[in-house]
Amino acid sequence: MKVCAIASGSSGNCVYIGHGGTHLLVDAGISGKKIEQALFSLGTAPETLDGILITHEHSDHIQGIGVLARRYGIPLYATAETLCGMLKGRTNIGRIPEKQLHEVTPEKKLLFGEIAVTPFPISHDAGKPVCYTFEADGCKAALATDLGTYDERTVAALADAQILYLEANHDVNMLMVGTYPYYLKQRILGERGHLSNDAAAKLVCELLHPQLRYVILAHLSKENNLPELAYETVRLELQNAVKEKELLMPELFVANRDVPSRMVSIGEEIKLFA
Repeated sequence: MKVCAIASGSSGNCVYIGHGGTHLLVDAGISGKKIEQALFSLGTAPETLDGILITHEHSDHIQGIGVLARRYGIPLYATAETLCGMLKGRTNIGRIPEKQLHEVTPEKKLLFGEIAVTPFPISHDAGKPVCYTFEADGCKAALATDLGTYDERTVAALADAQILYLEANHDVNMLMVGTYPYYLKQRILGERGHLSNDAAAKLVCELLHPQLRYVILAHLSKENNLPELAYETVRLELQNAVKEKELLMPELFVANRDVPSRMVSIGEEIKLFA
């Protein structure tokens, strides 16, 4: 299974997941042209996409969806509330043929070729947002961004992933002394906002297990975080947890904001550690 962050941040989000002949996107929050270029650079033609899985209807997750869906006839998958907010709200994505729209239900699996996809509910200020896990041939990748908070259901959904793509949106101190108005700071800090670096570090340590190979920090705020700060905050906590549990340190890096990050893959090597 392969995972690549095409874009990650408050200005736009898009992630590629592939396995065998199956190709998926999670969100399309940058221009359709940029997504096309990124897919070609990954060796994937846009017309081969089996679907775009949408987490929620905020513009930084759906900006390029209309163009891609109409140009290539790609099916779109989201909760009923997200589809409604996306199509009837002020999102400017244009008309999409009804046959391309598919509702997902949290915790009900979908099959795309060899990949089993499971949506799971998240806490965020949108209609009915979800994130997704991906499983194939004993491999699991889990994506979780736009989390105001997390609970036991979140931990259960993300458990046992070998690739963990996780939000580290803001540094609390940077946010509090920054220029954002008070109401926006409260929204970000609230239970339907975004996950801080410290919260991300805590969650990664809860999810640590022997087969965890990659931790990718995502959806960083441009104004209220720094890649180096997010990385160090999580690395220090993870290093302590790894030492305490006598495990190998997973590879940790921050997803790029505006250009594709490097592709990571898991497969046969997972069986060596099983």
